[in-house]
Amino acid sequence: MRKPPAHSRSLAALLVGAALVAALGGGAEPDASAATPPIGEEDPAWVWPLAAFRVERPFEAPAHRYGAGHRGIDLRADPAEPIRSPAPGTVAFSGTVARRGILTIDHGDGLVTTLEPVESELEPGAPVDRGQVVARVAVGGHAAPGALHVGVRRHGEYINPLLLLGEVPRAVLLPCC
Repeated sequence: MRKPPAHSRSLAALLVGAALVAALGGGAEPDASAATPPIGEEDPAWVWPLAAFRVERPFEAPAHRYGAGHRGIDLRADPAEPIRSPAPGTVAFSGTVARRGILTIDHGDGLVTTLEPVESELEPGAPVDRGQVVARVAVGGHAAPGALHVGVRRHGEYINPLLLLGEVPRAVLLPCC
């Protein structure tokens, strides 16, 4: 049996992941006080960290806290595309971990976003506004070169960023000639 092309497998994984998130209501949270909003009730205060991108790898919830999975989403963008803060907050960490640049933003109410690999000149304690340019894509980490990994934690547990960001923006086809 012939293996489908990589882009078909990626789309299939994204659709399966979205179906699972919808079916499970965003995944099981161990703490009821940390329940996530269902799909369709995303926080309108959140914006996508990139203006133009494609989802390269979806969120894959682990079976248990230390299980295998992908605790965020990877977005492929033009390398010159600036990275924006998805919501207002305060820079909690900006630096290098395991040879990759990391920027962590604390949004309050238990929500924290981690962006990697990035280059940022922001310092811990700096306030950021929703949509403010905070970094640019760098190389390093598990994401493919040119991809941005976006992770979101609520009260210390990773959740699917799509729960807050909403649906992937609709592609717009432009005339070629």
